[in-house]
Amino acid sequence: MNSYIKAAILIVIITVIYLLKFKNDNNSLLVKAKIIHDNIITLDTHCDIDVKNFTDSINYSQNLNTQCNIPKMESGGLDVAWFVVYTGQSDLTDDGYKKAYDNAISKFEAIHNLVNSYSSDKIGLALNSDDVRKIHSTGKKVAMIGIENGFPIGLDIKNVEKFYNKGARYMSLAHNGHSQLSDSNTGESDGVYLHNGLSDLGIEVIKEMNRLGMMIDISHPSKEAIRQMIEISNAPVIASHSSARTLCNHSRNLDDEQLGWIKENGGVVQTVAFKSYLDSEKSKPNNNNKVDVSDFVDHIDYLVNSMGINHVGISSDFDGGGGIQGWSDASETFNVTLELVKRGYNKAEIEKIWSGNLLRVLDEVSQISKKTQEL
Repeated sequence: MNSYIKAAILIVIITVIYLLKFKNDNNSLLVKAKIIHDNIITLDTHCDIDVKNFTDSINYSQNLNTQCNIPKMESGGLDVAWFVVYTGQSDLTDDGYKKAYDNAISKFEAIHNLVNSYSSDKIGLALNSDDVRKIHSTGKKVAMIGIENGFPIGLDIKNVEKFYNKGARYMSLAHNGHSQLSDSNTGESDGVYLHNGLSDLGIEVIKEMNRLGMMIDISHPSKEAIRQMIEISNAPVIASHSSARTLCNHSRNLDDEQLGWIKENGGVVQTVAFKSYLDSEKSKPNNNNKVDVSDFVDHIDYLVNSMGINHVGISSDFDGGGGIQGWSDASETFNVTLELVKRGYNKAEIEKIWSGNLLRVLDEVSQISKKTQEL
């Protein structure tokens, strides 16, 4: 046998050994990720809803053409979905406030109908971390409620408590456009702001949220408004769906200074799977490279390295523009855990990222509320 044949045989043997090892390593990672995924609580802080999908005949007990619904949650192992009471920004008038309030109430009622009537055997509404764990232990999926844009409050601060009593456990004070409570990140494009941060009413709303035990969501408000919120709040804040501005320069993302504020405050940033907030180049229409789970976890890595493992979480913005290759809907939720395992995160760390950090903030906000009300 000549030396060329021997060399060729050796190359084939080495290649086969490498491929078998690669396959075994991949199988090992899959098994490890599956065990972790099945033994933690996975929680997504931002899923938009349409009330048309919350009726007695069409609802989330069915596998609708939505990114998030109960069958897709079951398929992908997503345990907790925060359904969002979202109202777009309109005129700061009595008529505008009334329409926004009515819209918010319709979404609260839709969520309540789902958990109380249409699919009470498959999903339950949680108001605190104990509820989350109790409902999860029964095998049901968990619904929670957040408010995107405080505009529906109008000028009546009593509406904050009304919304809390309807199950809202976080609220942002602005969306795309300045509200009566807070400036929006959209002011960065033209340098025009309404309040230079928070309005007087916005300041009172922050204090009322602290009193009630409602988490303050800093996703969407302007940088100065965020600074003021953190300065005024007695409790940790969350960014319900934002990513790292250093990796993707978008005004909806958080820069390193803001990440420092949130870490010091004890809060958490829920990294969002929204393609234009993850990679501005890949998300362009003419780019054939798709924003994927790896890009998403790049942001998680950055946030963990910048803030520490205790301050990072996960959100999708499903049915509100979110979704990336590999996590295009709730049925693909496992792929996020798999990528985290590939990056070397252990079970304790993955559990913190998926739900532990957010639930810790929720608990702290509730504890501070109780102390405040005792004064």
